[in-house]
Amino acid sequence: MRRKDKEIKNMTAIEAIIKRAQVCRLACVDDGKPYIVPLCFGYEAGTLYFHAAQAGRKLDILRKNPQVCFEFDIDQELVRGQNACDWGMNYRSIIGFGTASLLETPEAKKAALDCIMQHYDAPGPYEYSDASLARTLVIKVDIEQMTGKAAGYAVETEQ
Repeated sequence: MRRKDKEIKNMTAIEAIIKRAQVCRLACVDDGKPYIVPLCFGYEAGTLYFHAAQAGRKLDILRKNPQVCFEFDIDQELVRGQNACDWGMNYRSIIGFGTASLLETPEAKKAALDCIMQHYDAPGPYEYSDASLARTLVIKVDIEQMTGKAAGYAVETEQ
C-alpha cells in the first residue's frame, strides 16, 4: 500500500468494516478481462460466502479461474473543496484476494446460507427446503490476503 498512513492493519478493525458493509464486490478475470459483481455475502473466520443461481457468467468464470479479488466500503462521504484538486472522499474500505470454490453438500450450503442471513441480522432459525438447496449454488472464498484503508477517519494500525 502506497499510503501507509491510511492503512488499517488491525484485524478487529478490518472485520468491523466487513460487518458493517452491505455489499461485497467480487472481481474475477475472464480471458484477461476483469468482471466485477456486487453481491450479498456472509463472513466468518477468514471466509466469505455468496449465494448464486446454478448458471451465470460469474460461475462460468470461477470454474475456469477461481482466483478472485473482493472489495468492501463504508462511511463514504464526499469532501468538497474550493478548487477541483481539493475535493476528496472520506471512506473506510477493504480489498482482498482469495480462492473461490463451490459448496456441494446440503450441510455446507446450509451453514454458509446461515452465515449470510446472520450478516444481515435476519432472525433465525433458518429453514431451507431440499428443492431450494438443490437450485442454490454457494460460493466460498478462502481469503488469502486483505488490507484496509481509511481516509478522513482515525486509522487503527496495530495488529
